[in-house]
Amino acid sequence: MDWEAPAIVLDARPYGEGDAVATVFTAEHGAHRGLARGAQSRARAATWQPGNLIQARWVARLADQLGSLSGELVHAAAALAMDDALRLAILSAACAVTAGALPEREAHPRVFDALLHLIAHLPGAEDAPGAYVRWELLLLADLGYGLDLSRCAVTGAAEGLAFVSPRTGRAVAEAAAGVWRERLLPLPGFLRGNGPPSDAAAWRDGLRLTGHFLARDAFGSRHLPLPNARLLLYDRAERDARPESARLESPDA
Repeated sequence: MDWEAPAIVLDARPYGEGDAVATVFTAEHGAHRGLARGAQSRARAATWQPGNLIQARWVARLADQLGSLSGELVHAAAALAMDDALRLAILSAACAVTAGALPEREAHPRVFDALLHLIAHLPGAEDAPGAYVRWELLLLADLGYGLDLSRCAVTGAAEGLAFVSPRTGRAVAEAAAGVWRERLLPLPGFLRGNGPPSDAAAWRDGLRLTGHFLARDAFGSRHLPLPNARLLLYDRAERDARPESARLESPDA
């Protein structure tokens, strides 16, 4: 059994002295693990960084075996993001979420194409935070947990949408929120259009929205917590959304 395809490296965990158990993501084969020989060596470690695009080859005697992975570097996304802490945090979160949310060896070509686009445009993207949140919305939809942000669940109106029900994932208009307002999730304006988040608070609210449904549905259905990289990304957004005076007083600012 073997296949060869363009792949995104999602994870590479040390195994033994110089090898690693790597997880890669391809359009046809989904998230796929294999033993990458020498992946911890000085010559090959750079290839197996999360976010890199490689030409991967997987070989095994039987289909249900772990198999062996090899790869040639095509695009060193991890190195390109290294000089920008925000973009590196987004890249790390995207890879961790993909590895944890997708069932192994289940094809999700839409998610692959969208992640590839996100990674390819990450170094120069002004709307990297907004693009990341939209990618999480697509991931949820592809897994069958899509949100309905088009109309109010109460009135059917398409205008004035300001919240999302944490139970149903449907939008709620400002005028229809009523006494339930405090229990609803904020719907940031950039998710109702194509522009970037208006500020750090909008990005935080977008991450909070998708994070709720990722934790409850995509990861909850697999009895897994949200990855640490995703939690750290939200913490960063929350910190950036604080007033400047509060950030200066905070010990983690």
